[in-house]
Amino acid sequence: MNASAGTGVFVLSMLSIPITYLFNFLFHINSTGAVLVAGALVLLVIAILARLLLKRNPPKDPLFYVYSVFAFLSVVDLILGLEQDGLIDGYMTFYLKEGQPYLNTAHGHMICYWDGCVHYLMYLLMVAAISWGESYRMIGQYWVGSILMTIIVYLPGNAVGKYGTRLSPAFIVNVLYVILIVWATFRIFSQPSVREASTLKCIQESQKRRLVQRPLDLLFTLYLIPAIGFSIFRGLVTLDCPAELCQKYVESHEPYLKDPTAYSKIQMLVYMFYCIPYYTVSLYGLLVPGCSWMPDLALIHAGALAQAQFSHIGASLHTRTPFAYRVPEEAKSSFLIINMVYGIVPQLFTYRCITNPEFFLKATEDKKTEKCK
Repeated sequence: MNASAGTGVFVLSMLSIPITYLFNFLFHINSTGAVLVAGALVLLVIAILARLLLKRNPPKDPLFYVYSVFAFLSVVDLILGLEQDGLIDGYMTFYLKEGQPYLNTAHGHMICYWDGCVHYLMYLLMVAAISWGESYRMIGQYWVGSILMTIIVYLPGNAVGKYGTRLSPAFIVNVLYVILIVWATFRIFSQPSVREASTLKCIQESQKRRLVQRPLDLLFTLYLIPAIGFSIFRGLVTLDCPAELCQKYVESHEPYLKDPTAYSKIQMLVYMFYCIPYYTVSLYGLLVPGCSWMPDLALIHAGALAQAQFSHIGASLHTRTPFAYRVPEEAKSSFLIINMVYGIVPQLFTYRCITNPEFFLKATEDKKTEKCK
């Protein structure tokens, strides 16, 4: 395979622009059930076109076709976001009204932009890696964390929020989407790791150091402890804890946690039941050497937190959120600082785990014995 394969996927994704415009016109003269049929047909056609374009030299990795379809859908999401902002018109009007009206929310708005920009870039990078026969395991793990966080919050939020009574046949398309994501996740994790081999001496020297002798790790440890407390606190706020501190916080800092769309509530519960266990095992991994799963887990968590915090911060400030649930003007600075730190530190921690993984590797005798650099 060569670069033309990646170019072909890019061109296919751009077909979403005329296709969405055409379907928007057709949807106006059909029932809402057409949304389900049309969505399934579009996915099938894109996969077939990708196969035909690569008939002479087809990719060995079947995820190439999955990423081709997902890239197409990412451009569709970008069109949705632009139409919601009024920058374009006539592409997804009917779909936003009848297909998935919950995308009209602030949270839906933010995930459209995230999928249309960040996920789209990742799909093109993974397609390029497959085209050149390179590994995409690391970026794939980051994508897994990001996409799983998206659907874990978005789908339950649709069902339990104020739009729960308006679920349309188009919602069923998400089931196929989830199945493909789960399959892609297993395929990505089945790929071998491509990290540089560290010498036995380097691993042993790194693992002999105590936490106080590793200042960067000490800083991350000091961050993880209050991060656990903050995750618990916001989870309690979401669960309507009657404590005065919780009531004051939701009124003066994050009233969006009470938004009736329920996305923020689901998000805080995910933080409490997912992030707290992760932070706990990360503390263990920073104290006990040889936890080889740390870099992989850090990548997944970084992708999840990047997507979640982008959506949460954006929705908390967005004009589509009712004024009563937006962050008060006087609390914006503290809100942004706290939430940006909560989202950025996991990215820094992941970078540390990937670039200097010696402390997390298992010291085995078959490692090289050269001197540590």
